[in-house]
Amino acid sequence: MSTTFEHLVKMAIEEDIGQEDITTTRTVPADGRCRVRLVAKESGVLSGIEVFRLVFDAMSADISDWDSLSDSDRFSHGDDIATFSGNTRGVLTGERTAMNFVQHLSGVATLTAKYVAAVEGFNVTICDTRKTTPLLRRLEKRAVVHGGGKNHRHTLFNGIVIKENHIAAAGGIRQAVQSATGGAHHLMKIEVEVTNLNEFEEAFQAGADAIMLDNMSLEEMRKAVKKARGKRVVIEASGNATLERVRSIAETGVNVISVGALTHSAPCVDMSLLVENL
Repeated sequence: MSTTFEHLVKMAIEEDIGQEDITTTRTVPADGRCRVRLVAKESGVLSGIEVFRLVFDAMSADISDWDSLSDSDRFSHGDDIATFSGNTRGVLTGERTAMNFVQHLSGVATLTAKYVAAVEGFNVTICDTRKTTPLLRRLEKRAVVHGGGKNHRHTLFNGIVIKENHIAAAGGIRQAVQSATGGAHHLMKIEVEVTNLNEFEEAFQAGADAIMLDNMSLEEMRKAVKKARGKRVVIEASGNATLERVRSIAETGVNVISVGALTHSAPCVDMSLLVENL
């Protein structure tokens, strides 16, 4: 784990504790130790186990006998995801923060895996967006990969994506692409977001390397894919990519389907942390 995650964990712990875990320090002996099981209460895909462990290390819980599944492993209801021993005060004070991380990130990985399974058999990539929880982007995007998906841009610096407001500010699609081309190095690709076939044609003729079809109908997507066939342009579908609809989108022949819900709407996976005195 990088120092970035250590700092994140430290801030999360401080947010939860405040000045003191007054319940634990008043009820639990300072030298008490316990045996701990992290148990799955439903099936899923694991992500965040490293940051889960990092919380207890930050709490100086003196962890021993650690055993766990690895990120990207699948688990079923009743499985032990992790077992370990530690100082009881450290474990109990860090419990909620550690659980918040692993349940949320496993939820992202699990939802991603469902999307990937839904488009099995098609040559299409399921990827995330920048619709992430502030400060958790790196962890959430790792969780998408653990679930079998791919990452879109991590930061605004990673690529040029010209969207509706950029187009309006630049004076049109062609103007925006020309300005971006002139201001970027020769290895930088340019993507343009479009909402209809007329805009698609403009972006195509302007020389966009990738074109994002935003909330377009399945029929419009099929026409765009047909137009781009044999050309070196990536076609990405975005918007309204629900689990129920994503296979139909894949059937249009698009290369990429970006899904904001992977990170902004994934439900947490239900888990329990069970503690037994040693």
